[in-house]
Amino acid sequence: MDLETVKTFDSYFLANIILGRLQAEGIECYLKDETTVTMDPILTNAIGGIKLVVKSDQVDAVKAILKGYDEEYLNAATCPRCGAHQFSYIAKPGVTNFLTAVVTTIFGSYAVAPDYVYQCGNCGYESERLPGYDTDLMEK
Repeated sequence: MDLETVKTFDSYFLANIILGRLQAEGIECYLKDETTVTMDPILTNAIGGIKLVVKSDQVDAVKAILKGYDEEYLNAATCPRCGAHQFSYIAKPGVTNFLTAVVTTIFGSYAVAPDYVYQCGNCGYESERLPGYDTDLMEK
């Protein structure tokens, strides 16, 4: 049985949510290195995160399903400025991310992650969280 990695995760919560959704759709899949990352999160980058692996003959189907999940998630948000449902998760444009790229290139052994934002594809509105995210629900 040949297995291939189709996605990697930093968070075991998200990895298990996706695993459960795929298994509910009849896809045979597994999480590789989940225990290691869960027990020692510092090793996440060293081992490449938690890997979602599937049978080689199901790779294309799983990638299509995952793309659908991503589109569903991003389309659930409504831009407060123009009302569009066209958000993308992009590296935040600006001097900070530019300097991060330069510093990372110069000091290759020390990688700094860039900042990301959700950006409306229609009007350019940017937010660190998807619009419509209700923090009051998180406090209950």
